[in-house]
Parts: sequence; structure tokens; C-alpha cells
Amino acid sequence: MKKTKRLWALLLAMVMALGLITTAFAAPTIDFGRKASLSLYKYDITAASADGAWDAASYVSTGVQDDAVTDKLAQYAIQGVEFSYLRVASISTYSQRESGQYKVGVLYGFADDAVLQAIGLTKADAYKSGSGVFYFTSDKLNKALADALAANATTVKNALEAAVRNGGKAMPETDANGHSKVGGLEQGLYLVVETRVPENVTSTCSPFFVSLPMTTVDGKDWNYDVTVYPKNQTGSPDLEKTVREDKNSTGKNTGSLTDIADGYAHIATASVGDVVEYQIISKLPTITSKATSLTTYTFVDTLSEGIGYNRSDVVIRFYKDAGCKNLITTWGEDSGKFSVAYDDAANTMTIGMTESGLADINESASVYTDSVKRGYSDCTMRITYAATLTAGAKLGDSDNPNEVVLTWKRTNTGYFDTLQDCCHVYTYGVDVLKQFSDGKGDLANVHFLLHNDTDGYFVTAELVDGVYHVTGHEAKESKATVFVPNGEGHIRVMGLEVDTYTLTETATDKGYVLLKDGVEIVIATAESDSACETCGVKLLTASGTVNGDAVDMEDGNAIVPLTVINNPGFDLPKTGGYGTWMFTVGGCMLLGVAAFIVVRGRKHNRNDQ
Repeated sequence: MKKTKRLWALLLAMVMALGLITTAFAAPTIDFGRKASLSLYKYDITAASADGAWDAASYVSTGVQDDAVTDKLAQYAIQGVEFSYLRVASISTYSQRESGQYKVGVLYGFADDAVLQAIGLTKADAYKSGSGVFYFTSDKLNKALADALAANATTVKNALEAAVRNGGKAMPETDANGHSKVGGLEQGLYLVVETRVPENVTSTCSPFFVSLPMTTVDGKDWNYDVTVYPKNQTGSPDLEKTVREDKNSTGKNTGSLTDIADGYAHIATASVGDVVEYQIISKLPTITSKATSLTTYTFVDTLSEGIGYNRSDVVIRFYKDAGCKNLITTWGEDSGKFSVAYDDAANTMTIGMTESGLADINESASVYTDSVKRGYSDCTMRITYAATLTAGAKLGDSDNPNEVVLTWKRTNTGYFDTLQDCCHVYTYGVDVLKQFSDGKGDLANVHFLLHNDTDGYFVTAELVDGVYHVTGHEAKESKATVFVPNGEGHIRVMGLEVDTYTLTETATDKGYVLLKDGVEIVIATAESDSACETCGVKLLTASGTVNGDAVDMEDGNAIVPLTVINNPGFDLPKTGGYGTWMFTVGGCMLLGVAAFIVVRGRKHNRNDQ
């Protein structure tokens, strides 16, 4: 349906001006000394049609300004469109006797055949010729242009745009009312093409001929000030940024480099030291003729303070489909198709298409051959890169947002538009308070290990200013970090992802009993009532349990608190003093009993003999 509407708008724009001049007319003689003018009103036919404000079948162009149309479509006016015009033929009248009557009409004389060739006409198709000028009727020109556009609109539009650029003049850009006008024009046949468009125009109207002057709709007079209403199809690209935890950092995915659904989402949790992988997906806007070419397509990506770019790993892939299954091509950072620049202070990365990259996007013939579309029009661009979560990451419900802004321009570089999307990374912590029931133990002799039960690894961390910041994970217990309470009894471990953990006490102070079992700590999340204003997804709120019992998390649902208390062991007899005397007496008694048994046994043996 969208393609049908686009083609209808293209053909309508082409026909509406020239089609008004019939071969025979009853108007008075043209005043060849009078100057002419051309006015244009440019509207967004896509939005107007969607809103029910425009019905192409109900409107007939007359070449005269129509206030009803102007009022009805005022809110759909497009500013920043540039049309260019070129006088391609002279205008003359002719008369001849046919069927016993004189037929009077208009002919257009071409001294150059460049435009004729572009629309498939040759000098042999002329109605008549003389003195190196070849004359054509409006019917012949209309049909040739319509047939050429239907057969290969892109090639014809490009050829006619090139013809106008090589000798034509630009009209003023359309203003806020979508209006542009040029006056003081010599009479003749003009070729008008759309040469520059703002960022939201996806398809220029077809090039069209306009006769200055042209007959009025009733055929009784000449209109020297012609007004036309060419329409535009409009549209924009789209943009989505998602994230996943890298598989080697225990991400819940297969690590696929090509599957856009493999663990990617707007929300992720990760531990400090983990690698997080990002993908930016953008459907390219429609590109038809050269006038709709993209001149800028730039992404500015911003990470939160606690996430750092890994760098030198940006890859761009293009696909024919939205699901990213049908690959067109892959660009690496060494391809010369795009540039990457970093701003450390702002923690941003800018990815911009180079001239070579834009040339492929606008002109590549690998996707479309017989179509109005060109280059990678309406194809899907996928950008991937990686980053690492650092100790500076925010914890809890105060997440770490990561934004991207796409800026694009077409041929009128004074106009641009932007799209924005984002994703969010969450991380958390635990605060273990170690106490002795009698308040006398030495905290320095207490050791703990922290094991991630969900992913099967021991947590490693670095102690900085009394706080442990997660640095990674180890499969072997011997390489795990041994956590020791600070002087106040706290073990603060910051930068843990959503998972189930076991805290195990491996050593305590002399005279105190170790915990019999490990302590289970669960960090979980659920959707909150708040949604991100940019990407629209529900943000997360965290909860925690200790050995199955819910606890009140601290610092904005960032920290799971728990307390571990050691009790003294049972008193055992001590060596020295009474203890030594008791052991000595007991030992002598046992030896005496043993000697008695041995002796008794020996006596029995002698008696038996």
C-alpha cells in the first residue's frame, strides 16, 4: 500500500502541470512579451493521508492557487525543500487544417536532446522540426515522461536532476508555509525537479514539465502565474539500543555475534569487571533519487561514568531485513566506511559515516536493481561494541543509563533531525557485619568466601578504602578473594549482579565457633512503577533475601545487609595444674589395670599347664 501511494503521488505531481494544456484551445493569442512566474506549495502527503486530510482522487490541479487546499494542508507544510528549474523548450502555437477544420495548438521546441533522451524520446518522435529545433506536443511529452518514470524512476529522476543542475537555477527554499516562488521568467517549457530536501523527506516528487504560460482550466485564457502542489512522501529512520552481559562474563546468552535477540534487552545487570555488549539497530530511511541522499548519518553514544569503552571493536553490519538475517555487508573500523572518535571527559563515542560509507549507503546496487529505491534504502544497520563495568558504577535503583543519539541530514544540510534511545545497566552490593557475641574476638582473624551459585564462580575483589570492589570471578576456590572485616566489622562488597550467592566463613578467631553452614544471599529485581522517558521500558527495583528471609535493602535498594555472629566454643580441661595431675593419675590407673589383666592372663596360662 505504501509503495502504491508513493507511485501515485509521483505520477500525480508529474501530470498535474503539463496535462492541463490540450493540443487545441480557444484562448486568445499569447502575449509573448509578458513575463511569467511559478509558485510551489510543498506538503507532507504521508501525514496528511494518514490523518484523512488528503485524498489525491478528490483534487484536480488547475495551475491556480487553491486557498481551500492551502488552508486544509497548512499544518502539513514542509519547510526547507529546494526545487530547481530549467527552461528546456520554447513555446509556440501552430495551426493546420484537419477534417475540414483548422486545429490550433501549442508545440514545444527543443534545441537540445539531453532531456528528450532521458525520457526515452528521439528527434524522430518530433511532431515537426525546423532550423535545428524539434517540436513536440504536450501529449507526447507527458506520455514519454510517465512511461520513463514507470519503467525506471530512479534512473530517470537522476538524469533529469543532473540536467537541471547543469544549467538550471534554484528556487528559494520552501518557507514555513511550504511555499516558494520565482518570478520574471521567460515563457517556455520548464523542467522542474526537487534538488534538495530536509531530513524527513524520503521520496522526492517526480520531475515535471510546466508550461509558462498555460491555459486556464476552462481553456479560454492564459495563466502566466502558475501555482502547483507537488507532494512528498516523508518518513524517518528508527533507532534502538540494547545491551547484554558478555557470555564470558557469565551472561545468560549463547554469545552469538549475529542473533539480535540473543540476550539483548533495554535492561541488564552485571558485576563490576564484567564486559557488557551493546547493539545499536537503525532502519535506514528511504532513499530514492540523489536529492534524497543522506549527507550525514552519525551516532553519538554516551556511557555512564561507571562504564568504560573497550575501544577498537566497533563493527557495522547491514541487512536487507529487520530481523538481521539477510546480511548485505560488514564494515570494520579499518574499512574506511566510518570513523570512531572518543571524548574521555564526556565518556562518549561518536560513529560517523565517511564519504565512502555514505556513497555505499546512497548508491550501492547490491540491494535494488529495478526499483525506485537506491542504495541501502530501508535496510537495517546494526552497530556492535563492548564496554566494561567499573567500580564507579552506581548501585541499586539508581541505574547506569547508556544513551545514543542519531543525527541525520539529507541534501539540504541546513535541516537535520535526531532520534534518541537508551538502555540501562544495574549492579548491587552486600554489607556483612561480623560480630562476636562477647565482643572480645579479633576481627582480623575472620575470613569469608563469596560464591555465585547461579553462575558457579567465586567472587574476586579489590580492597580500596575499606570497601571491596568486585574485579572478576574465579572457578577455583584457591584463587578466590578472602574477605576480612574492617575495623568496624563490615565487609562491603560492591558491584554484584542479580544472582544467588553463598557467603561461607572459612576462619574465625581462636575460641569461637565457625558458622556451620553458608549463608544464602539472593539479589532479585522486578519492574518498578516508573518507566524510562526515552526508551519507554519499565525500570527495575531490587529486593534481597538472607537464608530465605526478606531484608530491607539499604541505600536506594543497592545493598543487601546481614549480620554474622560468632559464639565462644565449650570450655575444655586445660593442660598444667589440676589438668596435668588428673591426666597423670588417670593414665597410671589405666596402666595398672592393663598390667593386672596381663599378669592375670599369664597366671591362668601356667595353671593350665
